[in-house]
Amino acid sequence: MSKADGIFVNMCKEILDHGYSTEGQVVRAKWADDGAPAHTRKIFGVCSRYDLQEEFPALTLRPTPMKNAIDEILWIWQKKSNRVADLHSHIWDAWSGGDGTIGKAYGYQLGVKYKFAQGEMDQVDNVLWQLKNSPYSRRIMTNIYNFADLSEMGLEPCAYSMTFNVTGDRLNAILNQRSQDVLVANNWNVAQYAVLVHMFAQVSGLKPGVLVHMISDAHIYDRHEPIVRELIERPQYPAPKFKMNPDVKNFYDFTLDDFEFEDYQAGPQVKKIPVAV
Repeated sequence: MSKADGIFVNMCKEILDHGYSTEGQVVRAKWADDGAPAHTRKIFGVCSRYDLQEEFPALTLRPTPMKNAIDEILWIWQKKSNRVADLHSHIWDAWSGGDGTIGKAYGYQLGVKYKFAQGEMDQVDNVLWQLKNSPYSRRIMTNIYNFADLSEMGLEPCAYSMTFNVTGDRLNAILNQRSQDVLVANNWNVAQYAVLVHMFAQVSGLKPGVLVHMISDAHIYDRHEPIVRELIERPQYPAPKFKMNPDVKNFYDFTLDDFEFEDYQAGPQVKKIPVAV
């Protein structure tokens, strides 16, 4: 069975059985259909580990739309774009402004150039340079939570920082996330950042290692609870086989056609998930 399923089920059970409810408190999020407060049940400080050498961390309780997840990671990390028209999906439409962008958020921040010791470059190029020239550095990291630009962001970053660390020939990484809607986004984030580690490892002559996912506020919305309870009781299947074009040696040459998931067996997709905004 997929190890990602086990991690997801245990996290959901912990939230449902022992999580703190915000019922009765003033909350920012509202339900899109009727404007009612969108309360959550949550736990603080979730740490999950995924060994990418063992298997790809794909959820099989329901299918994760892998191509759309990878498309978003390419949009943020490779294109460094904030224009929603550059995405194939419409997941960012709700946060788009009149100029068709999400403001100075996500990809925009990764495209900002800084003066590093080795020269002026953006955060992604700094990671690539470090992995090639100083792979055992303990300073290979990115951070897109720029306080100076928060007021100009369509949405303050949820997944905001990555720390990379090379041990032997393995590239490990920590993804820090301030907040996560577990039903909607958990495996989406895990899968896409697992792919990102694979990409950085391949173009740097390394092997993918361990992805550690740190979530500060892991929550399940009140109207999502029945869906989650049904979901975590479903049958589980083996993880799919992840394949990536081995001929790509430049991070900026990857396209959606370079990724494949073989034998991805999963339960039916969840339909009609209530939306909190």
